[in-house]
Amino acid sequence: MTRRRRTTIMCQLDGAKCSFLLYLAMSVMVFLIIYLGGRLPKKPPPLEMLPCRPFSAQCGVFLNSSDGRREWHRRDCQIESYITNNNLQCSHLMRDLHFITRPLSRKERDYPLAFILTVHKELKLFLRVLRAIYTPQNIYCVHVDAKAPQEYKEAIQKLVSCFDNIFLSSRSENVTYAGFSRLKADLHCMADLAKSKVGWKKVVNMCGQDFPIMSNLELVQYMQSKEWRDINMTPGVKQPIPFRHRTERQHKEIVGSHVALIGLKKDPPPHKMQIYFGTAYYALTRGFVDFVLKSPKARDLLEWSRDTYSPDEHYWVTLNHMAEAPGSNPDGGWEGAIRAIKWQDQEGKVHDGCNGRYVRNICIYGVEDLPWLINSKSMFANKFDSHVFPEALDCLEQWHRNKVLNQATVPLQASWLLATKSTEAAAAAVSASVPLNELNAGKH
Repeated sequence: MTRRRRTTIMCQLDGAKCSFLLYLAMSVMVFLIIYLGGRLPKKPPPLEMLPCRPFSAQCGVFLNSSDGRREWHRRDCQIESYITNNNLQCSHLMRDLHFITRPLSRKERDYPLAFILTVHKELKLFLRVLRAIYTPQNIYCVHVDAKAPQEYKEAIQKLVSCFDNIFLSSRSENVTYAGFSRLKADLHCMADLAKSKVGWKKVVNMCGQDFPIMSNLELVQYMQSKEWRDINMTPGVKQPIPFRHRTERQHKEIVGSHVALIGLKKDPPPHKMQIYFGTAYYALTRGFVDFVLKSPKARDLLEWSRDTYSPDEHYWVTLNHMAEAPGSNPDGGWEGAIRAIKWQDQEGKVHDGCNGRYVRNICIYGVEDLPWLINSKSMFANKFDSHVFPEALDCLEQWHRNKVLNQATVPLQASWLLATKSTEAAAAAVSASVPLNELNAGKH
């Protein structure tokens, strides 16, 4: 064999060897990419890039457009999966979920509010409610029902840990509908808020199926109005005869289930108090909260209320009719636009019917109910269900955020927008401070 032929054969062998090694190396690289790809943390995609449910066409009249479905583009949809993501970064959360990051006016900055939120389900709805009422000068206490699923509790904990002015109540109740535990849940948060260094002026309570109608600025203006300045808002009247069995007969709370009537006659109220009947919702001064927590009369009424039915519907309003209570309103009645609620037994009298459906005699709102809600000029509306009638909440949420931003006296951040008429324009201005109408008109 000649030297030239041996050289040719060796080159062929070397080429085959090189090709094999190259193929082996590429195979190893592909394996590592596949293997590590499944183990490395994945950054959640921007919320704007996830598919969104379009607005109902009926939303157009509320969003100042002929067709809300085509003209407006929602920016966030999968907010629940964003919160439950294991790699959630607090530094991005307020921007990605469009929280307001500064006081929008001097009036709001100088009149901070406290909020009590009692929740037990619907993580996505809770987050949307919280986002709607959130401003950095306020303070928020969240009571999570003790019987809520562990995953839900962990998600709420993860969310509130990203904020300096939101916290979980120090004690958690296993809340029963119409039970003493519901009253205790609010009291736990009140005790925590009373220790806060934030100089909040009034405290408002909400449940997880409420949603605001007033903006934060409108809430402040309403509470500072001549009618309500330094006055507690607890609508109610002397207990009507049909409701007296609630407090004249003993009841027993079946924890986490229901409240049962035992039937035994109760002792009269302590200190010869006149019992009132009203709403479980309120707006209370800080002085009144201190009175609730420290007054012997308040404590005696609380203990007496332990075996009554739905004590939160008589406790606050009864104390607020006591002359010695700070901010009391002894002559008060049903005044105070606390909640817009469509009760089934008031159909045809107070409202024209429920366009969603009734649950426990309360309307779960549909889109067609929104004109009535908005015209009610109430602080909040109750109730919403984002699974049953999601379009109603979508529409009200966007209407509310547009109002909030239009009332602002500071430059707006593009991240505060929940929806735009031109998503490209908003994306291009994420770090800019530009007027809402210019962003929506696509001028930037």
